[in-house]
Amino acid sequence: MSLSRLAIATAPVLFVLLWSTGFIGARYGLPYIEPLTFLAVRMFFVVVIMAAIAIIGGTKPPDAGEIEHSLVAGSLVHGLYLGGVFTAISQGVPAGISALIPGLQPILTSTIANRFMGETVTRVQWIGLSLGLVGVLLVLHDRNIVLAGSTLGWIASFLSLIGITLGTLYQKRYCGAIDWRSGNLVQYIGAGVLFALGAFAFETREIHWTGELIFALAWLVLVLSIAAVGLMYWLIRRSAATGFASLFYLVPVVTALFAYLLFGERLDAISILGMVICAGGVVLANRGARQA
Repeated sequence: MSLSRLAIATAPVLFVLLWSTGFIGARYGLPYIEPLTFLAVRMFFVVVIMAAIAIIGGTKPPDAGEIEHSLVAGSLVHGLYLGGVFTAISQGVPAGISALIPGLQPILTSTIANRFMGETVTRVQWIGLSLGLVGVLLVLHDRNIVLAGSTLGWIASFLSLIGITLGTLYQKRYCGAIDWRSGNLVQYIGAGVLFALGAFAFETREIHWTGELIFALAWLVLVLSIAAVGLMYWLIRRSAATGFASLFYLVPVVTALFAYLLFGERLDAISILGMVICAGGVVLANRGARQA
């Protein structure tokens, strides 16, 4: 197998693993910092690193149109999605559940892609998407956990679903030709400004610097914002919208597994069955995408 084929085969698995750790990192850090403040600090360090990458790589500065599209994509993918997830977790929504809501993205994405982007969603894909939805619901079926979150937390969770769905579709349609270094830099700058404004408007901006917070911040900056997001946009350019979105069905599954390993949250037989069904749904959805 060539190096390029190996990368294409392993990239989705690596993306799911890395993306799932974001919810765990948020849980580690949020006891010591407010959500928008956390994200503003995170974006500051990400912008510094991305600027260095762009300068070292001799990246061509984006034109006015590329800046405009990057700001829109960044406000959705980073601003609305991350802001919603971090706010939800800070409001008592468990990490696994906060991963479940954006995990419904493939249903919304497939509908939009089918109606407005001209992508054909095959029967096999619809079966895979349906199985994935059933699997996600089975993995996190305990309704008592839902009561742990506040109303604001659940509203934020659904806003994160809207943000990641529209953001990935917008990224695929308008930002595919933009250099990933300059495009991501503009997106992070825009999102950082939004988070900073929100932190000054709604939070005290008090930070308790602990080892857990520093570790969570470093992980989210380097592994999530640099590695995982870069990999996400690489996959978006090379996948149909529905096929890529189906990967998000696995995120709550892997997040629940991490929560079990790190926090002792046990999975019952129904949840394990849901993991198997979910994995099968992703396989079908991606096979249908290749056929289309």
